[in-house]
Amino acid sequence: MKSYDLIVVGGGTAGCAAAYIASKYGLKVLLIEKTSQLGGSMTSGLVIPVMNCGDNQINTEFYKAITEKLRILGGQVTYQNNRGWINPELLKIVLDDLLEEVGADILFCAEISSIEKNKNHINTISVVENKFKQPINTIKYCAKYFIDTTGDAEFAIFAGADLIDNNNKFQPMSLRFCMGGIDLKKFGKWLLDTDSDRNVTTVESIDGQIHLSTACTWDTNTNWALRPYFENGIKEGIITEEDSNYFQVFSVAGMPGVLAFNCPRIIDDLNPNSTTDRTFALKKGRKSILRLANFCKKYFPGFENSYISTIANNLGVRVSNQIVGKYIYKIEDLKNGKAFENPALISNYPVDVHSKDKNTSTLEQNGEYQLPIESLQSKDFDNLFFAGRLLSADYLSQGALRVQATCFSMGEALAHYLVLH
Repeated sequence: MKSYDLIVVGGGTAGCAAAYIASKYGLKVLLIEKTSQLGGSMTSGLVIPVMNCGDNQINTEFYKAITEKLRILGGQVTYQNNRGWINPELLKIVLDDLLEEVGADILFCAEISSIEKNKNHINTISVVENKFKQPINTIKYCAKYFIDTTGDAEFAIFAGADLIDNNNKFQPMSLRFCMGGIDLKKFGKWLLDTDSDRNVTTVESIDGQIHLSTACTWDTNTNWALRPYFENGIKEGIITEEDSNYFQVFSVAGMPGVLAFNCPRIIDDLNPNSTTDRTFALKKGRKSILRLANFCKKYFPGFENSYISTIANNLGVRVSNQIVGKYIYKIEDLKNGKAFENPALISNYPVDVHSKDKNTSTLEQNGEYQLPIESLQSKDFDNLFFAGRLLSADYLSQGALRVQATCFSMGEALAHYLVLH
């Protein structure tokens, strides 16, 4: 049996932060990841850039370490006062290096086969070592603490922890992709001429590389400058109306001629906890990506020689399962800016809840708010903690807290807490 102070299950945004900080400050850490790379939504899901969450964030040491290493490699820029414009491919390398530097152990392609517990305490886990021969080999690991950063609460469910009942309310899933071969200078000039709203469209040259962002949805309560082009694409049968429900693009640090697409958004009434529904979303999303790429090539100057370069391996899931913590954070806490004795994070990111119907999504800006560490501690197990979108919060407040910058802070806050305890 191998022994650790801390085992982190899930090597995404929050999991990497927790493993890095805990290991750096003295704990013996094992990070278990079921895929072949770290980074979660940022790498496997192409969820870039990291959104800005204000000037007073706390627990940002790991995030700063990432952006500094990426900057040296040419995979990070600060654009529109946000340092979160990063390169997802270089990030895979940087995350490996950072965890190695602090001495954290990593297990890729790892499956947990069983959990041993004693009432409200998790004792050991068994991880499949070789599943391609009989009998299947497993290795036991014990730890003082466990952190679930799987996104879907897979580990906590396996252990038997209670989940928050949100009455099957889910936000639509997305499937992101990238296109290469774009003349960004030409496209950027056209965008600035076409859209005068700088809250929607921005273009800037940084170190000789064009960086830009623009968006358009099918909502009629906003005057989108790009909407007429989508309506023409629908009339000509190049895209469907549903394809146009949400469109957003971002340039990518260190990738001249590449744009990352925050779409398509899959608006069917789907449950992200269902493998059948996820399969449907993946297949439908890839078909939509092909149509959107053809639409861009026809209607947007600069896309004449463009091509689909990458499709995300994972769906963008905004909410699935959430764990009942010692404190369930409420939307009233967020709107009132309630202060807590042990805050895990400080943020001003808006309440951002996507809807499958027109004119019903929520993007509500509030003031600064905090999240208590107790919303990351299991009420059922004394040594189980969690971070990321599975946090203990109600539906609306989760819509503000699920983004990457706050997930970094959650993971880091837990690491500091466990080092001190």
